[in-house]
Amino acid sequence: MNHILISFLAFSSLLFLGSCQSSEANAGAMDSPATDAEYLADWSSLEKVKEDPEWFIDSKLGIYAHWGPYNVPAFGSEWYPRNMYIEGTKEYKHHQKTYGDQSSFNYHDFIPKFTADKFDAEEWAQIMQDAGAKWGGPVAQHHDGFAMWDSEINPWNSSDMGPKRDITGELATAIRKRGMKLITSFHHARNLQRNADEKEYWNGWDSHFPYNPDWATSSTEEPTRWLYGNVPEEEWYPYWFGQLKEVIDQYDPDIIWFDVWLNRIPEQYRKDFCAYYLNHAAKRGQEVVIAHKKDDLPIEVSILDIEQGGKKDVSERVWLTDITLSNQSWSYVDGQTYKDPKIVIRNFIDVVSKNGVVLLNISPKTDGSIPEEQLTVLRALGSWLKVNGEAIYGTRSRLEYGYGKAKADEGKHGGQSATVKYSASDIRFTESKDKKTIYVFFLGAPSPGEKVELKSLSPINYPPKFPVKKVSLLKDGRELDFTFNSHESSITLPAEGGFDEMATVVKIEME
Repeated sequence: MNHILISFLAFSSLLFLGSCQSSEANAGAMDSPATDAEYLADWSSLEKVKEDPEWFIDSKLGIYAHWGPYNVPAFGSEWYPRNMYIEGTKEYKHHQKTYGDQSSFNYHDFIPKFTADKFDAEEWAQIMQDAGAKWGGPVAQHHDGFAMWDSEINPWNSSDMGPKRDITGELATAIRKRGMKLITSFHHARNLQRNADEKEYWNGWDSHFPYNPDWATSSTEEPTRWLYGNVPEEEWYPYWFGQLKEVIDQYDPDIIWFDVWLNRIPEQYRKDFCAYYLNHAAKRGQEVVIAHKKDDLPIEVSILDIEQGGKKDVSERVWLTDITLSNQSWSYVDGQTYKDPKIVIRNFIDVVSKNGVVLLNISPKTDGSIPEEQLTVLRALGSWLKVNGEAIYGTRSRLEYGYGKAKADEGKHGGQSATVKYSASDIRFTESKDKKTIYVFFLGAPSPGEKVELKSLSPINYPPKFPVKKVSLLKDGRELDFTFNSHESSITLPAEGGFDEMATVVKIEME
């Protein structure tokens, strides 16, 4: 308790200084453009950044993990901290049956049970790399307000409570040791209690914890009020910003990713964050990425993310999608089921063909172990990429992504679903940066000996830029017969078969 009190007193000082500095920064950005900083806290200055550095476009795949105290009940989803307080939900009923009434067992009572006994940052980083990810990291803070790093600002953090380990720091070291880049994701914009004065909105969506005067979710005591968001706005917004600055200063993340509800943060704070992060990176010679959802940040500054879905056509701008391996939730729950590796790999290819990048989610158990069912999917993805990575990493989309018969459902958060059931009749394309190689993806195993007319590559559509000199299977180098002229654009697949059931790649090389 003494340590928490000391941390809180230190935070109070930092919060006061942060508020002053933020006000000064805001005034400076508005009144005096003269500064040594490369970026000012206004959109016209921030839009000068290259929001999509080459390394990010080349990477195609990253992995992060939804993991925190919300894993302990292993029930419902990562939204358990909220839903356990909403009468009538399955989480509310489960909580009362398993842990007792919410007045006696609150969300923060799960934190001592979050011990992470089997968490091994080296193992996690190796799993991410073996799956083919070029960057990875933790959900640094979910909607629940618990910080997964060694924080002096947030008294509710993994270094002082629960695991009593700097989860983000350990992962950052292990990930960078492998030449990968680091992502930290933030979902804490909705942690502020915004509905206490309106009883009809105590369960309102713009605050994570439902307000109830009989439960800890209404506490104004230290340090509980910081977890449940019962803090005046003039204190809470600097707290929101201060945690971001802390992670930037301590871990130098290459990507900072935001969940929805970022638009609930006053615009000037969003500008201040972007300026702070981009200036910090510029001083280090680091090219960084900011990612957002919906229209929470300008696309000239930040990469758009579409949750559990994707673009329906090729995008001029690089985009991102965050996708689960699981079918039910982002965090681990008992009885979880998982996607077939074919679904994951084929939908990944579709995203890449449309100028997208995939952020894949893993769901560790409370103890930090990663279930075998998830590892099976990751191994399949990694094995496929070891053979076919040339057609993915460092490539670019073509003007036409492909064609086929698969029907895509609408995504719940925009675009199309991330679980489209593709087959070998669905074709996708990528190409090398110099446009001298085209990669053709059959999203399944095509028929042996089949002559395939590649209509997208016909002279009237988007033909190869240079004369074709060689066509082969990327998997084993077997050469294919081909015809590319003013009348026909076709390849003939080997009669002996031997194709990849996940996805078969044909390489078209030009002079």
